[in-house]
Amino acid sequence: MKILVFAGSTRADSFNRKLALAAAEALRKAGMEVTVVDLSDYAMPLYDGDMEAARGLPAHAKAFKELVRSHDALVIASPEYNGSFPAVVKNTIDWISRPEAGERHLAAFRGKKAMLLSTSPGPGGGRRGMRHLRELLEMIGVGVIATQVAMPKSGAAFGAAGELLREEDRQAVKQAAEELAETLRGEAAAA
Repeated sequence: MKILVFAGSTRADSFNRKLALAAAEALRKAGMEVTVVDLSDYAMPLYDGDMEAARGLPAHAKAFKELVRSHDALVIASPEYNGSFPAVVKNTIDWISRPEAGERHLAAFRGKKAMLLSTSPGPGGGRRGMRHLRELLEMIGVGVIATQVAMPKSGAAFGAAGELLREEDRQAVKQAAEELAETLRGEAAAA
């Protein structure tokens, strides 16, 4: 069982990148194989149907699509921008959702599981953005686990080395990671 982990932010010192790394560590402790990637390593132009028709999927979209396809689950630590998730996440999903020759629509996503996390400076911890991201993922065939992590006051949540400082945050990440691991093990046993 392989899990692909990434932040929905490309900022170098992103709090959500730190949260993604904390989730990856919790998943490893739960016995999962984890791959952590950075969306900035897979930069894609804004989705454009004419560009796709003329040139096909960009190389980074193909590479990221293959990563998604080769993993059983996704973990996305996404910031909240103006009450929703960032355009970089939507653009990535738009590109890799496109079918290539001989491929079913949404083939990279169907049947996958996902875990969502968010942290923000405000008191909501990114809940509104996660709601929108959950709706999108479920619409494209991804089963999102019930437990989500919304961490408020991100400026006080991490230590100098990126570690989670608050016990309640560590426990929330651990609980979500264990739920995802149990879900994947249950599906593997039933298969």
